[in-house]
Amino acid sequence: MFFSESEVKVRYAETDAMAVVHHASYIVWFEIGRTDFIEQLGYTYADMEEKGYLLPVLDIHASYKKPLKYGDNAVVKTFLEEYDGLRIRFFYEIYNQQNERCVEGSSTHVIVKKETFKPTRLKSYMPQLHEAFNNVRKLQA
Repeated sequence: MFFSESEVKVRYAETDAMAVVHHASYIVWFEIGRTDFIEQLGYTYADMEEKGYLLPVLDIHASYKKPLKYGDNAVVKTFLEEYDGLRIRFFYEIYNQQNERCVEGSSTHVIVKKETFKPTRLKSYMPQLHEAFNNVRKLQA
């Protein structure tokens, strides 16, 4: 199974009045994981934007299991859950240094043209990235 792992050290600014990571910070960590996942495929968000494409978020979900605190080390594991050429869904698991799952979630994105924000299929414009997503999807099956 193909996935990326991204390490995050919890910063003080990411915590709330209860001294635990604020729930919104995990969404930022999902983005870190997603960015690293795409980079492991040999691409960057900058590559996509340079070619005129974006991956806006359609929806996002998170389920909180165990808190992380300031100074903890976290690992974000990112998986490709679904890809159909137009929409991409990533799945995330965030673990603490004891390898306990603290958060899991997903985000769904659509590929759009930068100028128009109209959905478009990746295959026509970035065929190598399309193939990379398809190959990962096949490994997940």
